[in-house]
Amino acid sequence: MMSAGSAGSPGPDGLFSGMFARGGAAAEVTDAAWLAAMLDVEAALARAQAGLGLVPREAAEAVGAACDPELFDLAEIGRRAADSANPVVPLVAALREQVRGDLRRYVHHGATSQDVNDTAAMLVARRALAQILGDLRTAADACARLAGEHRDTVMAGRTVLQQAVPITFGLKAAGWLTALHRSHARLAALRLPVQYGGAAGTLSVLRGRGHEVPPRLAAELELAAPILPWHTDRTPVAELACALGVTAGVLGKIATDVKLLAQTEVAEAAEPSAPGRGGSSAMPHKRNPVGAVSVLACVQRVPGLVASVLAGMLAEHERAAGPWQAEWETAGELLRLTGSAASWLGELLEGLTVDAARMRANLDLTRGLPMAENVVVRLGGTPQARSAVDAACARAVEEGLSLREALLAGPGTDLSPEDLDTALDPARALGSAGAFVDRALEHSREDT
Repeated sequence: MMSAGSAGSPGPDGLFSGMFARGGAAAEVTDAAWLAAMLDVEAALARAQAGLGLVPREAAEAVGAACDPELFDLAEIGRRAADSANPVVPLVAALREQVRGDLRRYVHHGATSQDVNDTAAMLVARRALAQILGDLRTAADACARLAGEHRDTVMAGRTVLQQAVPITFGLKAAGWLTALHRSHARLAALRLPVQYGGAAGTLSVLRGRGHEVPPRLAAELELAAPILPWHTDRTPVAELACALGVTAGVLGKIATDVKLLAQTEVAEAAEPSAPGRGGSSAMPHKRNPVGAVSVLACVQRVPGLVASVLAGMLAEHERAAGPWQAEWETAGELLRLTGSAASWLGELLEGLTVDAARMRANLDLTRGLPMAENVVVRLGGTPQARSAVDAACARAVEEGLSLREALLAGPGTDLSPEDLDTALDPARALGSAGAFVDRALEHSREDT
């Protein structure tokens, strides 16, 4: 392990941490946080074993007192880890030096390095996830507010980056909201189990009582108790990685919408403003969507990290040689990047401004063409009606007419001017948009 803030890990004060280590999750996955988690595991293991009478209580007390991160040289442990391809080996050696006399033999009792590292990984994940879940809730609350405020704010729906039919901004925000809720629920439901299996999953050192330890260890650390050791069943880590990957995708989708809405030619939404925010080193007039950019920069890296964890599931026999070791920094990166993206998005959405007038103006740019589907419906939805409206749309584009003008001038449409105006009114062609927004908000309130 490298010390916090060293090359290869941004740390809380790194050059790129403002973008990639924002929010509370970053502090929970630093090297110092990993060290603290490993020591928490060693102390909890001793307490669990003492509770079962497997080690003396004074040994558990001595180990617990020695598991103070301030007593250990993080950089030195990192350097010595190279000799064993595992940081737990030098950590346990250093921990034993902190425990007096015969009690040293109860340090790391019956455990293997993977037991400590895997359990620490689950502990780190639980602590980081608490921060991520809080940031997701902040983002979801902002979406709920936007959905309610703009339930009936008409805008152009866009498919394949082209204007499609009218929707409401409230519906768009409600879509963001439900996706965030699903991600929150998926992460909150993860089972993060302790690991304790000894050399090869039998715990033979404990002479038939090893299976009694994991439930007690799980209770000590507020983690899940596994059915049996999972040294080469990497499902818990893979499920964590996949849930983070899906969450990152949701965050990235919302950020993509925001950056497109913030384009100069669109200008339907804008990120929070502050002195110096969004500035360019060359162009004084720029107001770049830095929040959306930062979210996307974080989540762009996530799929490859998820793939790396999934590849690590191909572990050999009872202990992997390489695939497991590749998980350590990868899992931390996934938590840090997803957490940073969640923090950025929460701040972005809380301060997002929406220009309803610009949304309507942009919808009107196409002079009624997005209402063509609604006109077909008003004409009865027949093939003949579709052909007539298709012809009117083509004429409108070719001759620079509004759809209304083209329809009145062409054959096959028998709507009166008044009925045609109704058919061309975006506010009367929103279908179930309002009901969907209401449903999303109700579900959000029930989930709170």
